[in-house]
Amino acid sequence: MSKTHISTTVNGDPVEFLADPGMTLLDALRDELDLTGTKEGCGSGDCGACSVILDGRLVCSCLVLAPEAEGRRVETIEGLAQGSQLHPLQQKFLEHAALQCGFCTPGILMASKALLDVNPDPSESEVRYWLAGNLCRCTGYDKIVRAVLDAAAELRQERV
Repeated sequence: MSKTHISTTVNGDPVEFLADPGMTLLDALRDELDLTGTKEGCGSGDCGACSVILDGRLVCSCLVLAPEAEGRRVETIEGLAQGSQLHPLQQKFLEHAALQCGFCTPGILMASKALLDVNPDPSESEVRYWLAGNLCRCTGYDKIVRAVLDAAAELRQERV
């Protein structure tokens, strides 16, 4: 089977890699680009652990074929912080103790970022609805929702 040459932008950087036609974006990120922050939970798009942002839209990277990333922008958890400066979402997750084992955290952070990119002032119900596709077996979600709402308030203050 011949591989396809993929040119894309990941976390603001142009990247190239070779992919089998059936390779998922998740596998390309982890195995070809060594970006292992994105996790595989279910492999069927049900858990949200592999959530990334593709051209501004939240997707489960286990359901996107790597060749579909050709010429597109991919944002992963590795691109959330700016150097050693945590993104407000990351900082608020720490402050609110909104993570335990951490396996689901990258996907939840990317889903939260996608929400705040389109709605900088979500209600609690909107946060809960938006994050419904991200499963966490440890936290019970309340601290996660509080962290997202707190980060949203901080990001709004930064824009003023």
